[in-house]
Amino acid sequence: MTMDLNLLSLFQAVADEANFRAAADRLGVTRSAVSQGMRRLEDHVGMALVTRTTRSVRLTEAGERLRAALSQPMTDIATALERVADEDAPRGLLKLAVTSIAEEFLSGPLLAAFVEAYPDITVDVTVTDEESDIVEMGFDAGIRLGEVIEQDMIAVPVGGQQREAVVAAPSYLAAHGAPAHPRDLVHHRCIGWRRAPNVAPHRWEFEENGTAFDVAVEAQITTNDLRLMLRTALAGAGLTFAPRETFQPHVDKGELVWLLEDFLTPFPGFYLYYPQRRNMAPKLRALVDHIRRWRAR
Repeated sequence: MTMDLNLLSLFQAVADEANFRAAADRLGVTRSAVSQGMRRLEDHVGMALVTRTTRSVRLTEAGERLRAALSQPMTDIATALERVADEDAPRGLLKLAVTSIAEEFLSGPLLAAFVEAYPDITVDVTVTDEESDIVEMGFDAGIRLGEVIEQDMIAVPVGGQQREAVVAAPSYLAAHGAPAHPRDLVHHRCIGWRRAPNVAPHRWEFEENGTAFDVAVEAQITTNDLRLMLRTALAGAGLTFAPRETFQPHVDKGELVWLLEDFLTPFPGFYLYYPQRRNMAPKLRALVDHIRRWRAR
């Protein structure tokens, strides 16, 4: 099928400006014309060339290859388009931003099975709790709790419902006793979590008789590292609060004890999220399909 070569000039403007409206102004056309032209070009090559949200535009790996190829003489354009389209097999660098509390993904088996199944995909995982724009930061996808994901993102469940837990070591409970109600937390040493230095510590969330409420504990130790929270709790430093699966192995071994169970209820869990479904890169499609198969098992 013959392609309108004017679409390549349009793509070049989008690549240079990283913004549809700025590209439209540069070309003297409407923003809608730029968007439709990019879609036609992507449909022609069968591959997403840009990742776009309501906030930003960024070239995909395929888009970067096309941009580089367009710097060559125009006689190479047909070859460049063939190379961009030759991406049926999942391959390349897959960059993920994952929250530190996504235990099921970070525990290892899910990711190990993925790289075993797709040896041509290289995975780069950044563990971060910053609520940043994954497109602007250059990530292909992220993993977060569903409640904090932007509505213009596509979200795929990574696991089932989550449940928070309060725990403490037997040594701490022997010395200080156990709280009977969340209001008793003010009388205990607590180990809290904050996602960033300039953000208030996470409030501990509970429910009683169908009514949700939270407690802003006065934590004696506060950190953004889930491992430090776990280790200090195991050492008897106080009570701490995190997703239940984080503590399960240590409760099974008797190293930690569940507390305030009657006040903790399930909530939607973690999701893989990404900005668009149309012409998805094979490497990202492979991860989405892998997570769905993993959940089904």
